[in-house]
Amino acid sequence: MAEVLKAAIGLELRPLNLRDAPALFALVDANRDRLRRWLPWPDANQSPADSRAYILKMRAQVRAGIGQSFGLWWKGGLVGVAGFNWIDAANRSAAIGYWLTGAAEGRGLMTAAVAALLRHGFRTLKLNRIEIRAGVWNRRSRAIPKRLGFRHEGTLRQAEHLADRTVDHAVYGLLASEWRRR
Repeated sequence: MAEVLKAAIGLELRPLNLRDAPALFALVDANRDRLRRWLPWPDANQSPADSRAYILKMRAQVRAGIGQSFGLWWKGGLVGVAGFNWIDAANRSAAIGYWLTGAAEGRGLMTAAVAALLRHGFRTLKLNRIEIRAGVWNRRSRAIPKRLGFRHEGTLRQAEHLADRTVDHAVYGLLASEWRRR
């Protein structure tokens, strides 16, 4: 299982356990309208059992070496999830994805979480390239890779179908050599 990662400002990233399923479901449920604006999966998470299935899926990805997901814990509570949506060990690359409860936005938590994932990815997983994709109109999500020194590599047109529309994705990449020079 993935290790616990410490981030700035008292944030802890730790793998979700099955006992976290009710808290994860409650967080998704309370933020469903916000999340569905930019993510395709919130309406598929309709019960703690769905959150439990997600946690089991993430555990299987960790065992297979193809993904890692962490709950974001701050001030004793779960405030979001971040991790490697996919890991391609052969090419030493991965993609980071994340979401945060509305009540925790604007405090630098996600920037700290992604910074911790970058350290983990480049130091521990020995990755060479990490990417982040975000809806082109999702300013908050796009601000994180910009803040952390990622390079905008392009835009994927109509990359993702959400409940009521199709969105373009801005693609950001960061290489290990660029990360080390920061």
